[in-house]
Parts: sequence; C-alpha cells; structure tokens
Amino acid sequence: MSRTAFVPLPVAGLLALAVAMGIGRFAFTPILPMMQADQGMSLAQGGWLASANYLGYLVGALVVTHLSWSPATLLRRGLWLVVITTAAMGLGNLWLAWLVWRLVAGIASAFVLIGTAALCIARLNAMGRSERSGIVFAGVGCGIAFAGLACMGMALAGTSSPHAWLWLALAALLGLMGASMLWRNPGSAEIPSNPATGAPGAPGTGDPGTETTTIAGTLGQEVSPPLHWGLIWCYGVYGFGYILPATFLPAQARLLVPDPLLFSLAWPLFGIAGAVSTLVASRLARRFSRPGMWASAQVIMALGVFLPAVWHSLAAILVAACCVGSTFMVITMVGLQEAQHRAGAAGAKQQMAAMTASFALGQLIGPLFFSLTHTWFGAPLEFALVLGALGLLIGAIPIRRLQ
Repeated sequence: MSRTAFVPLPVAGLLALAVAMGIGRFAFTPILPMMQADQGMSLAQGGWLASANYLGYLVGALVVTHLSWSPATLLRRGLWLVVITTAAMGLGNLWLAWLVWRLVAGIASAFVLIGTAALCIARLNAMGRSERSGIVFAGVGCGIAFAGLACMGMALAGTSSPHAWLWLALAALLGLMGASMLWRNPGSAEIPSNPATGAPGAPGTGDPGTETTTIAGTLGQEVSPPLHWGLIWCYGVYGFGYILPATFLPAQARLLVPDPLLFSLAWPLFGIAGAVSTLVASRLARRFSRPGMWASAQVIMALGVFLPAVWHSLAAILVAACCVGSTFMVITMVGLQEAQHRAGAAGAKQQMAAMTASFALGQLIGPLFFSLTHTWFGAPLEFALVLGALGLLIGAIPIRRLQ
C-alpha cells in the first residue's frame, strides 16, 4: 500500500479543496494589500485580476461539460495547475502575466471542485458515510482560514508579496501530495455494487447517485441523463446573490473600521465559519432534506446581507460576515450533493459542471450589474446589499419546490 493510502478519503478531499479554493481562488484577497504595498498595484488592477479569476472559474466549468476526462483526471491536473500558477505569481511582476495566471487558476479551481465533488460524494455514499461530506467541503473554509492567517503572519514579518506567493505555492504542493490518494489508488474509485443484497450502488436501491460500479467507467460508457435545469438556475441565482455581499461588504467595513488588523482577522474568521458550518450541516442532513437546508441557508444569508444596509455599524458587519461565512459552503455542499443524487453517477460530472458554470455566471453578472447602476443612476453601496438579499430570497422559493 502506498503512503498516500494512509490519508483518509474525507481528509484527502478536504486538502484538495483547501488547495484549489483557499489558495487557487481566495488567497488573492489577503495578499492583495501586500501587492499594493510592494508592487505598486492599483485597486483597479486588483479588480481586473479578481475578475480574471471569476472568468476562469466560469470557463473551467464550461470546459468540463465538453471534456471526456474522468473526475480523477480533472482533480489531478487542476491541482497541478493551481501549484504552478500560484508559483508563477511570485516569479515576475508583469501585470498582464498575472492576469493570465489568475485566469488559469480560476479554470483549475473549477476542475478541482467538480472532480473532488464527483469522486468524494459518490465514494462516501457508496461506503454509507455520506455525512462525512461535511469534512470534504470544510476544506474550502480551512483553505481560506489558512491563507488568511499565513498572509497576516507574512505581512507582520515583512515578507514581500512575491515570496508570499512562493510560500503559498509550496503549501499547495504539500496539499496536493496529501490529496493524491484520490487518484493513486484505483481501487478506491470503485463503488461496491451488489444488486442481490441491495448494497450501496445496487440498481433498485432508490439512490440514483450510486447506480454504477465505477465513476470513471460509467462516465465513459453510459449516456448521461438530461440536465436538471431547475438546480442549475437556482445555483446561478445563489452565485448572483452571494457575490454582491462578498464583494462589497469589505468596502462598507472600511468606512466603519480604520484598523487594518481587523481586516486581516476578518478573512480567516470568515473561513473558519465556513469550515465549521459544513461539519454541522452534515449532522443536520440526517434530519432535514437537502433542498430544505439549501433554502434555509439562503434565507439566513439574505438576512445577514440585508442587515448592514439598514444598520450602519461594525456589529452589523460582523453579523453579516458570520451569516455569509457560515452558509456559503453549506449551499455549495448540499447543492452538489443534490446534483449527484438527481443526475446519478452517469451524469454527476456534467450536472455539477453546469451548476458551477451557472454560479460563475451569476458571480460575474452581480458586480457588473451594480457597477452599471452605480455609474448610470448613482446607486449607493447599500443598493448592492439589498439587491443581493432580494436575489437570495427569490432564489430560495423554487429550491423549496425541489423536495
């Protein structure tokens, strides 16, 4: 048995998502002030780099729908791309090159999220351990918290932003090594099937998410079922509503809190809330349906987003951060679990990719829509928060009907 086989499956999935999302997508947020200080980057340039990553996430999700790669291949190649592009950010200071690296990192992050979700959800379901999906999806929050704390420590130590990127690349490489059991152990990709005993994976057990013997084999041999467009639409609305507070809450916080240390601490706390929430949600899944949990989480997020629009205080900002941080990964987890359940293993990859693309599109449209209304009609910052809250509340209605 290889050394990587000693890494438990949920922990390997956690490491994969921590690398892809915590570093590949979200490490740019805490490292941006360092790049502004020692690279002279303007806020507008930083905004373009963030948009490039959002665009890459959309492109990556769309590409997956047309690729014949197995989830394991998506996962492996995506993680390597995250390591390479993170290191490349520290090896030069050309803004156009940074733009390319952030675009590719977004593509890679989509590969890893879809690959990890397709592999881990199916395997854990087959093992009768579906509640451990919470550990896998806690990787996003853990990665965000790690990147935030690491960048805060490096900033206090006077580390330059190029060296910070290289240290994060090394951390990503270590995470990749820990996650490699997901593709280095072919046997672990197999899902037990015993129609005679009704074991997980048997046709007729009533769970369309496990009607296959192997993920890769089924994806390559069976025709995928039609996409579930209701899920896709709801996930896109979630992306639209989520990204508005995620983008503009920090801007409002800066108007209320001048201490930069509080901003440094806010990001890891946001990640910790996200990590803990998936562990709690995996327990609640034993009592509540996935659509019910999704809709409830979206309502909580909407209330948290709306609060600072009518109550201008640090307390409101903190409550909003807790509401968004503790629900955004719950929605991601239960949404992808529902995709696996409704599409089955034969269509899980395509369904998850389509939902991720819809989320990424909503994520792109949200800030653009606000920017246009702000420019043309002078819409205030509170308008973005109200708009996000309304989008989340409206999107929760059809989710309840999925049950």
